[in-house]
Amino acid sequence: MQRALVLDRNKKPLMPCHPARARQLLKTGRAAVYRRYPFTIILKDREGGEVQPVELKVDPGSRTTGLAVAAQFEGGWTVVWAANLEHRGLAVKAALDKRRAVRRGRRTRKTRYRPPRFDNRRREKGWLPPSLMSRVQNVRHWADRLAAFVPLSQIAVETVRFDTQLMQNPHISGVKYQQGELAGYEVREYLLEKWGRKCAYCDAENVPLEIEHIRPKSRNGSNRTSNLLISCHACNQAKGNRDVREFLAHDPARLKKILAQASQPLSDAAAVNATRYAIGDALKSLGVPVTFWSGGRTKYNRIRLGYPKDHWLDAACVGDNPAQASEKLQAWGIRAVGRGRRQMCAMDKYGFPRTRPKAHKQVHGFQTGDLVKAVVPKGKRAGTHIGRVAVRTKGSFRVGRADGISWHYCTLIQRANGYEFFGTNGNTKQDNAPPFLPPLKKVGFLEADS
Repeated sequence: MQRALVLDRNKKPLMPCHPARARQLLKTGRAAVYRRYPFTIILKDREGGEVQPVELKVDPGSRTTGLAVAAQFEGGWTVVWAANLEHRGLAVKAALDKRRAVRRGRRTRKTRYRPPRFDNRRREKGWLPPSLMSRVQNVRHWADRLAAFVPLSQIAVETVRFDTQLMQNPHISGVKYQQGELAGYEVREYLLEKWGRKCAYCDAENVPLEIEHIRPKSRNGSNRTSNLLISCHACNQAKGNRDVREFLAHDPARLKKILAQASQPLSDAAAVNATRYAIGDALKSLGVPVTFWSGGRTKYNRIRLGYPKDHWLDAACVGDNPAQASEKLQAWGIRAVGRGRRQMCAMDKYGFPRTRPKAHKQVHGFQTGDLVKAVVPKGKRAGTHIGRVAVRTKGSFRVGRADGISWHYCTLIQRANGYEFFGTNGNTKQDNAPPFLPPLKKVGFLEADS
């Protein structure tokens, strides 16, 4: 079970406490809820206190980054808070592609001439594309936030690396490691990630998996990663030296899926390679000692402790202090959703404005994405509604799934910060209180800006 983060009366971080302890402090009035997500309480009658060593463990990924906060107790290192952080790099790239298409389309129509500006721009040293920089900023933001709520003493980061050049051409020579065991390790780990750690032919999981050639080597098939997949032993033997098109002639849907996935570029591996040093430099700016570890050590710790494959569990195994994770601990899911758009008007398919410019971002003190509580006394929407709000200038808001709620009934709980929380089982939790939180009417809230 996740522990509650604790601040003293001066907003200095203390050691996270057990949910039962947080419940007791809230019921007796000794504490108030400071933030809902991550759930943090602030003590009203305490200043300072003893703290144990606390380490933030980070497992960077292309689409999801694992975060784990581990504390050192008498029995060893234990995970007290964990989350899987989902990035929006693909959404950023899609938005930039759409904007570029609209701008270039305008230059070919009979409108005001817009000269291209990309020829005279210089990129600063260490520049990263916005889709990659968003990943770095997400990790930096959450490390900074946890440092404000937890007494961090150190940070451990896994510097995952996939050698994309070696994957494309396994016959490279001149460097010993490219012909040793590490080369096969890199390719196998990449293939496991690419094919979801299950057999590509029968979707079997939790069984020994083997590297399989889509086009057999006996038929001039190569060792390029685009010609490799993961399969179980039974499917590998059944396929033999046949081409995948012959083997799956009876299942055209699966054949189409495999061929499409096999031709995917190494974009995820390239994204991890490009951002690993940038993430390390960003975390160093927090003023907390940062150590870097290899993915091989993480996998060794995870296998030794018997943990299943998950991002936050990988994070817990980073470094030389692998942390114990309770079976009752359910990690939060954090999804980066952005902080709004700078686009003033919505465009039609021809690139012309179809709406008026935005007048105000905030309406009656609320803005889209804020977490609010609405108590409607009567009418069709009578009752209590808690959730993210979508504002309209006329003052009729949507709170969670309830639409048409007046702003007069809304009370701010937490400002929008560009992220939403959900359960690791896929069910959203952002509209509900954490399981250890008492009813809202019995708890005092302190507004905490993001």
